[in-house]
Amino acid sequence: MPLPIILGVGAAIAGIAGVGSGIHGGMKMKDAKDTIEAAEYRHNSNMERLEEENKKTNKSMDQLGKLELEILQSFEKFSNLIEKIQNRPEFEKYTREGIKLPEYDGEQLKEVSIGAGVLLGGLGGAAVGTAGGFAAAGATTSAVMALGTASTGTAISTLSGAAATNATLAAIGGGALNSSALIGGGMALGQTILGAATLGVGLLVGGVIFNVTGSSLSDKADKAWDQMKEAEKKIDQICAYLDELRKVSNRYKESMRSVYKRYKENLELLRVVIEDEQKTDWRDFSREERLLTQNTVLLVSVLYKMCKVKLVLKSENEDELNEINIEEIEDSRKAAKEVLREIA
Repeated sequence: MPLPIILGVGAAIAGIAGVGSGIHGGMKMKDAKDTIEAAEYRHNSNMERLEEENKKTNKSMDQLGKLELEILQSFEKFSNLIEKIQNRPEFEKYTREGIKLPEYDGEQLKEVSIGAGVLLGGLGGAAVGTAGGFAAAGATTSAVMALGTASTGTAISTLSGAAATNATLAAIGGGALNSSALIGGGMALGQTILGAATLGVGLLVGGVIFNVTGSSLSDKADKAWDQMKEAEKKIDQICAYLDELRKVSNRYKESMRSVYKRYKENLELLRVVIEDEQKTDWRDFSREERLLTQNTVLLVSVLYKMCKVKLVLKSENEDELNEINIEEIEDSRKAAKEVLREIA
């Protein structure tokens, strides 16, 4: 065969091979592009799910936190009424089947009431989740801390401990982060929960397709998918935590509302006796009026203890989720139920 013909055949074969390689490369690029887009879509869906859980849990925790602060603030009115009663006895500490409630301490109740008022007054301009942060850290402790800073003009958002935690940040081990980090969710929320390594799944899409080819793009696509899966595991874990925290806070809130309802009823009856009927000497109280007073003191003790419970316990390991304080929460609910049953 003449050399020109041989060269022509060789060129044709090479051309066919080149076309085949190009088609294969094009298919790899399409597959890689589809993988990257799928990873981005799934990651965005996961982030939306996380933000929705965050919003629902913050709402529930905020409701609990505000309720606790309202309860604590009401104690000043109760203390003022009790202090008007002359010759009143020392109210005994309540102890039943392992249930122990704090003794009546008028000064302590007034202090925590003032602190709670400070916190309630500042919630109007505070970030979403701040009130929930007080519940997470224990509203009583938060109120005492607020009283100590009230005269300094310290903003609520800068108070250490409780105010630096909201419902979502409470789920993260360690993390001395300000609650404002979660305003708007999105990028701030993602960086807080997932970190930079897994947040940038979608960043692989922009500009990559036309700047790399073949195996290089496939590697990028695989990396995007792996990052998405890693982020998904963290998101699943956080969402499960937030779901449980929300359920626990809702149960606790309902228990507290039941006690608070009875307390307000008793407090009004006691106000009528002391202010309207002008009875201020314990020796003039009827048996029913003395029982009413003792039961009101008991309800205050229950509520004070309930507001003191930390819903979240800080993890010693910053890489682990914090612990929901189930045991103490359930013990507190049990005590509340027992007291309501006893005074019914």
